[in-house]
Amino acid sequence: MRWMARRARSMSQRVRVLTVLTVLGAAVAYGAALLTPSHVGAEALTARLGGQTPSEQATTSDTAQPFGGAPAVGALFPMSAGELGDHFCTASVVHSTHGDLAVAAAHCVTGISGQIVFVPGYANGKEPYGAWSVTAIYTDQAWQSAQDPDDDVAFLRLSDAHGVPIEDVTGAERLSTTSKEPALVQVIGYPDDTDQPISCTNWTKVFSATQLAFDCDGYTVGTSGGPFLTNVSAASGQGTVIGVIGGYEQGGDTSEVSYAATFGTAVAALYQTAEAGG
Repeated sequence: MRWMARRARSMSQRVRVLTVLTVLGAAVAYGAALLTPSHVGAEALTARLGGQTPSEQATTSDTAQPFGGAPAVGALFPMSAGELGDHFCTASVVHSTHGDLAVAAAHCVTGISGQIVFVPGYANGKEPYGAWSVTAIYTDQAWQSAQDPDDDVAFLRLSDAHGVPIEDVTGAERLSTTSKEPALVQVIGYPDDTDQPISCTNWTKVFSATQLAFDCDGYTVGTSGGPFLTNVSAASGQGTVIGVIGGYEQGGDTSEVSYAATFGTAVAALYQTAEAGG
């Protein structure tokens, strides 16, 4: 399992943090943090969130490279006594009515005790868009009951302690739950042994009816939750999220191949629940 092989290097640090799933700060209760989505209207929402066909002009690669970061993609940190710990996963802001949602892998935020903080655009130790507390976590019932890899997706609500919702500061990725394979994607992640994000562009492959595969080396511990982005704008760096590193083997057991659960009606319903929670 990638969680044991590729991402296990940081497990000793995480075990101290990943103990009981709860979200502190902003007076968010445990019961409100994990909600079971209603599937009413999921099909209609899936259609509304539909993406576009990726361009075939982008340059592909088989090895990820460090870069300066993207405003709407960042790293997740534990916070204790007002201090950030070591970043442990990746998340990205997604467009929502209230402008306060991000998407990550469910396994990143399962079993966490204490406050989680999202730092968008994090690079070289700098926080160009501030640090945003996670106030609620939304995962599917199938993940809660059995950690089904096909539901390894979580939406995070972020505080507006800065006076405005995060989307007003960073912009946001679009969300698609109708993407067709193969898709040309840019995948961004934060390896936990560096303070700089990495990026790679390549075509997805169909690993199974419910899982995508992405071939590009360099996605080591900490890149879980990194978005699969199609149609990325050269000007804004924003695109459409069709998956996040996770799913099969919690993202894969080598640095060369990453996986993502396919976004479909269940993710659309989960997004709808997160929106309603705002």
